[in-house]
Amino acid sequence: MKATVKWTDGAMFVGESGSGHAVVMDGSADLGGRNLGPRPMEMLLIGTGGCSTYDVLGMLKKSRQNVVDCQVEIEAERADAVPAVFTRINLHFVVTGVKLKENQVKRAVELSAEKYCSASIMLGAAGVEMTHSYEIREFDAG
Repeated sequence: MKATVKWTDGAMFVGESGSGHAVVMDGSADLGGRNLGPRPMEMLLIGTGGCSTYDVLGMLKKSRQNVVDCQVEIEAERADAVPAVFTRINLHFVVTGVKLKENQVKRAVELSAEKYCSASIMLGAAGVEMTHSYEIREFDAG
């Protein structure tokens, strides 16, 4: 896997993935940026959430759960000192569907956290306190 990050101006960078997709990252004005994109550490959180959600959805589809919507709300804390590493991250999954089985949702979240999500497992191994939670919402078509 490869990627490149190119500085463009001030505190703005353009990252390009090996698959050819680009994303702009930028800092706040007080750090020389123009606030035109997420911060690099925010991208790390977004990537972790995407990795884990991909796992959860894949497992729920495989177990034939009727998922209509899924999102993960991520809350993180960082150290007050430099480097301002993440010290705690919680991934809270909100899964909406029709007659979802709680044991299936719980198991998908657990398996992502313990076995499949490379990003959250890597952060946990680096000393970040990783927690996962979930809630299930019944889909209302009306």
